[in-house]
Amino acid sequence: MEELDAKIFKINKKILIIAVVCLIIAAIATFLIFYIINANNERIKSEERARLVKEYFDEKISSYEIENATSTADVVFLGDSLTDGCDLKKYYPEFTTFNRGIGGDTSYVLLDRLKISAYDARPKVIVLLIGGNDVLGGKSLESIYLNYDKIIQGIKENLPETKTVWCSLTAMGNQWAKHNDSAVICNQKIKLLANKYGCRYVDLFTPLCDVETGEIFPEYTAEGVHFTDQGYKVVSAEIKKALNEIFN
Repeated sequence: MEELDAKIFKINKKILIIAVVCLIIAAIATFLIFYIINANNERIKSEERARLVKEYFDEKISSYEIENATSTADVVFLGDSLTDGCDLKKYYPEFTTFNRGIGGDTSYVLLDRLKISAYDARPKVIVLLIGGNDVLGGKSLESIYLNYDKIIQGIKENLPETKTVWCSLTAMGNQWAKHNDSAVICNQKIKLLANKYGCRYVDLFTPLCDVETGEIFPEYTAEGVHFTDQGYKVVSAEIKKALNEIFN
């Protein structure tokens, strides 16, 4: 009887082990299935985002070509979302302007679109604010400096009579505040290059930054990077000082 009980115990033990192993395998398989599905969904979302970004970019470039052929502007604003999101007629009503900002743009991309965005428009003045996305994206400062140099050289060579107002990178807040030190270093380089090439340098970092927190004043930003109406008022006031000097 004891021998039979021992055999039954061994069989039950094996069955239990097999059952546990099967459960573990099933759990791993379920995790892998969900992981693959989630990864695939993320890939699809990423591809969709990339498609939408490209469509937006292409639409912008097409609108610039039409604008260049049908109208003129004294001032072209070049940049990323900080420029793209600015209502130029509201903040610069005294100037005829083209908004050539594209959300998400970097110094790398701007280099490739300078002809349509700036050269073909042949403005009297270019207001340049670019590089924030480079810093946020972790691009090396050396590569950003190189692009800055290429951008301003291109403007000087293709539009020798055009004046350039080169704006500093702006202060950031919340989770992006950690990039402010890099922005400050970039601004030092921008100022040096502006002096080298005879551009007007506009410091936007200082009037936006709360020295006590080291971050952008909360009333000036929507989430830490982009501007509120109050933020745009501060920025436009600084830029208009330079524009007024040029036109008056």
